[in-house]
Amino acid sequence: MPKRVHALLASLPAAGDLIWQKTKRRLVRLKLDIAGADDATHINAQRRLRGKDQYRRLQKAEAVVVSFGKSGRTWLRVMVSRLYQQVYDLPEDTLIGFDNFHNMDRRVPRLFFTHDNYIGDYTGHTDTKIDFYDKKVLLMVRDPRDVAVSQFFQWKFRMPAEKKALNDYLPDGDDSSIYNFVMHDGGGLPKVIDFMNIWARERDNLRALSVIRYEDMRANPHETLTQVAEFLYIPADAARIQEAVDYASFENMKKKEADSSFRMSGARVAPGDKSNPDSYKTRRAKVGGFRDYFEDDQIKAINALMADTLDPVYRYDTDTTADSKAK
Repeated sequence: MPKRVHALLASLPAAGDLIWQKTKRRLVRLKLDIAGADDATHINAQRRLRGKDQYRRLQKAEAVVVSFGKSGRTWLRVMVSRLYQQVYDLPEDTLIGFDNFHNMDRRVPRLFFTHDNYIGDYTGHTDTKIDFYDKKVLLMVRDPRDVAVSQFFQWKFRMPAEKKALNDYLPDGDDSSIYNFVMHDGGGLPKVIDFMNIWARERDNLRALSVIRYEDMRANPHETLTQVAEFLYIPADAARIQEAVDYASFENMKKKEADSSFRMSGARVAPGDKSNPDSYKTRRAKVGGFRDYFEDDQIKAINALMADTLDPVYRYDTDTTADSKAK
């Protein structure tokens, strides 16, 4: 069977599942509209429904990749996909998405990628990570100041209005400055830090945990991807790891996004507006780039917030930038 046909057939269950999820959300929305429910009830119901769907996948997964949004997960996903493609002779233009690679070759595990946004809304476990205790968890983190800035551009140019309300971002049409967004509790720096801190507190309760930092992956992608491959038991040698690193270079990723080369990935790897570089999923890939957007006093306030609240286990120094080390 041709690879592309095989890939299409393997992706059909996920496509059908996605359609069913969206249908359920519409039905719940219609039911609540008829009942005259307020916005808060709508949001709680939608978050719980998404959490139920994600919890189901979590239960089936052999391993989980967790990250806050805009932490470099797409770059990691492309490299991991490329390793599996090489090792198991899978189609190049398809990204791993939970069980699609598993459906093509049973030796590939079900790999669940999540931003861990909703599962706690379904299980009620919002203050612990007990839902993940028995899983192999690969936690990808990035300097939360860079994450918060990237979240601003995601919110401004890529995020639907419904998603902004669902995740407590500033509302659609809000004209807040990038600094006000970054300091806002919704999608800004405080939320990123809270996310990272709960995983830091829970790290000893997990069956298996590997933490990778975006900055380390930029500085030495071969070494970091080797760590990932070993943790996920991907039997890739040094040559294949280097090929995956080269394949997922920033320049190649940007080109493939513009050309819509990653088929069956939907809006996940596509620009909001091809004429606007800030609407691309692959936007800058710069370590310490947050400094380009703020005045000195604003940087001082941002650094103080991070220094006062972020768990030091992540080794992010607010007094310096790692940019010179990571290029």
